[in-house]
Amino acid sequence: MKLVYVCCSLLIAVWQEVEASGSGPSGVLDRVSGGSSCSQVRLKPAGQCEDEEECPYQITVPPMTIQLPKQFRLLEKTMKELQSLKETVNRLKSSCLECSMQQADLNLQKDSGDPPTNSAEQSRGDTSARVYRNGNSSDNEIVQNMQVKMNRMSISLKNARAQINSLQGRLEELNLLNLENVEDIVDRKVQNITGIVNKISNTCTHCPGQQQQQQQQQPPPLQHITNAPRDCSEINMLGMRNNGVYKVMPDARNGSFDVYCDMEEFGGGWTVLQRRINGSVSFNRTWAEYKKGFGDPKGEFWLGNDKIHLLTKTKDMILRIELEDFEGIRGYAKYEQFYVSNEFLNYRLSLSGYSGTAGNALQFSKHFNHDQKFFTTPDKDNDMYPSGNCGMYYGSGWWFDACMSANLNGKYYKGKYKGKRDGIFWGTWHNLTSEYYPTNYRQTFKNVKMMMRPKNYAP
Repeated sequence: MKLVYVCCSLLIAVWQEVEASGSGPSGVLDRVSGGSSCSQVRLKPAGQCEDEEECPYQITVPPMTIQLPKQFRLLEKTMKELQSLKETVNRLKSSCLECSMQQADLNLQKDSGDPPTNSAEQSRGDTSARVYRNGNSSDNEIVQNMQVKMNRMSISLKNARAQINSLQGRLEELNLLNLENVEDIVDRKVQNITGIVNKISNTCTHCPGQQQQQQQQQPPPLQHITNAPRDCSEINMLGMRNNGVYKVMPDARNGSFDVYCDMEEFGGGWTVLQRRINGSVSFNRTWAEYKKGFGDPKGEFWLGNDKIHLLTKTKDMILRIELEDFEGIRGYAKYEQFYVSNEFLNYRLSLSGYSGTAGNALQFSKHFNHDQKFFTTPDKDNDMYPSGNCGMYYGSGWWFDACMSANLNGKYYKGKYKGKRDGIFWGTWHNLTSEYYPTNYRQTFKNVKMMMRPKNYAP
């Protein structure tokens, strides 16, 4: 019993000490009850006593109120806000993950060309609903409007792609049309019209007083005109074996004109369409000059695009190009098919079947290919270069691509030169590796000759 009183006295002393040190509004502890007697403390046994005089007791003390600083209340509010922010972040993460997965599915469907499925559209609707629940109503309206606009743009792009594919198909069908057949049809129509005109003119042959006048004005019979040689190969077959200038008439409707015939080299019968020997003639000419031709057939000249067209139109021609540099090295390029269209088609070049020793510079690569290219002059740009005129830059007329791997109408240099490659150029010549840097000397040519002959010609 003495132990109970001792414990009670100790608890009362401790309680009084706490009250004395922390009472009032600035203290930490505050006593609720007014008394400090031992009756406020209850001590009772909690079980049976064990060995060594140790007995369990339960002590009941009066209630106490602990006053904490104001910062603890702010801490509690902050913890609640952090918990709410954490939950919001988790929701946003899940939404972004679903959006990224849906975008990946849409991209995969676009790559495969399939339209979006209903499930994808439903997923987009679910995402919009989630955004609407989590975000601001005005922001959600903006997002929905953007989605509508994106859907409209997607539909417009699909329609544009379909139209482009349709146009490509139509262009391929048009490319299948052989322009040579069109020219043949036009020629036949012209012949029919000529025949009708001749019949009309012959209706008055029996009119009195007009027969003598018609005889005086009547031109030579057409059969005598058509017997004229059409090119140098027919002149060679007539026994003319000397080089020189001859008259040919590839088309009776266009009359005859002078050409230079090479009757001695490589079996003879060659009609020369271009020659460079000394630089006496400038090839920096206009479209009209290249159309008609210029120079001296016995020296340097360009035969004329209209004449080249007529010669290649009547027969299947082969083209042979002879090259010689100032070091005496020679080479040639031969093409088994050679044709130049009319002016309406801008004198488009068609060639194939290369053989020779100079290299196939006219069909150098995919990006530099003069085959199927239009003729360009300094005053008429028909080349493939989008930012300028290759003919003006290089000072000549030629079948430029964008721009060239060959140009036999360039400026005639009597020695090697530096700077812009505006001279006579053949991109597959043997020593062009020395021209890798722009500061190096450029290759020049002493003699150049372009000539053609029928494919079925037998010397």
